[in-house]
Amino acid sequence: MFAAGVLVGLLVATCGYTWVLRQPSGAVGGVAVKELKLGHSLDLNHPVHLAMERMAERLEELSGGRLTLSISPNGQLGNEVECIELTQRGSMALTKTSTATLEGFLPEFAAFGVPYLFRDEEHFWSVLHGEIGDELLEACTTQNLRGLCWYDAGARSFYTVKTPINTPADLKGLKIRVQESKTAIAMVEALGGAPTPMNFGELYTSLQQSLVDGAENNPPSFSSSRHYEVCKEYSLDEHTMVPDLLLVSEIAWQKLSEQEQGWLRQAAADSAVLQRELWKERSDKALEVVQESGVQVTRPDKQPFIDAVRPMHESYEGTDVGALLERILAVE
Repeated sequence: MFAAGVLVGLLVATCGYTWVLRQPSGAVGGVAVKELKLGHSLDLNHPVHLAMERMAERLEELSGGRLTLSISPNGQLGNEVECIELTQRGSMALTKTSTATLEGFLPEFAAFGVPYLFRDEEHFWSVLHGEIGDELLEACTTQNLRGLCWYDAGARSFYTVKTPINTPADLKGLKIRVQESKTAIAMVEALGGAPTPMNFGELYTSLQQSLVDGAENNPPSFSSSRHYEVCKEYSLDEHTMVPDLLLVSEIAWQKLSEQEQGWLRQAAADSAVLQRELWKERSDKALEVVQESGVQVTRPDKQPFIDAVRPMHESYEGTDVGALLERILAVE
C-alpha cells in the first residue's frame, strides 16, 4: 500500500486534465481532484482572461475543490487554431476562440463575419442567448468540441495610419489586415479595399513599415495592441460583431460526471456575465485612451457601407449559411 504522502503527490495526466490525488479544501482524506487545462492566446489583462480567472474561482467554489482549472494565457500552448486542435484531440480541456477562427472548422460560423448582420447589441445578444445561439454551441460537437458560453468581443471597425474611412470609397487601394477568414477577406473586397491576412502579432511592425495601411478591430484590441501609436484614424463603422466562445473538448466533457458538467457549465455562465461587464468598461476606456493619444475617432454614416456589402449577403442565398442569416435577421 502506498503511503498517504505518496498518494497526495501522485499525478495522472489524461485527456485535457490531470487527476491530482490530494485533499480539497474542507475535505477529509485523499481525494482525486480533476484539474482541467485551459489555453488561450490573450494577455493577462484582457477581459476574457480576467473572466476565466473568475471561472476558476467559481469552479473551485461549486465543486468544493474537487474540480479545478489551470489557465495558460499568452499563447503559451499555441495560437487559436493550434489550441482548437489540441482541444479537439483532448490534449487540452478548454480553449477560447473567435468565431472567425472557428469558421475554418465549422462553415456555419461564417455568418458572424457577414457585415451589418446585427441591427444593434440587443439583437446580437438575443440571437446568441436564444435558440440559434444554443444550436451553434451544440453544433461544435461535430468537431469533437462543445460550446459552453459566448464572450463579448464588441464591434469591429477600421483604423488606418492616415486615411480616415468615412465612405467605402476611402478604402480603395488600401491594404487592410484581416483575420484568416474567408468572410473577412470577402468583406474588405466588397468595400473596395485590399484584404491582407496576417498574424496579429506581426501587425504593429507591418503598420510601421507601411506593409499594410490599416486594420480592423474592436476598441480594446486597438488600444491594448498600441496600434494607435501608428494609426491615427479610427472610423467606428462597426461592420461586424464577431463573438468569442469558450470551447470544451468533447473527449474531456464525456469523462466528467453529470454533476461535474453542471459545475463547469455554471462557472462558465458566471464568467460570461462578468466578461460582458469588464468588456464594456474596457471598451469605453480604450476610446478615451486612443483619443488622448491624438487619434481622430469618427462615426461615419453606415448606410453607404451597408449598401456596398449587400451583394455579399445575396451571395449566400440558397446555402446553409444563407438560411442561417435569414433566421438571424428574423429574430426580434
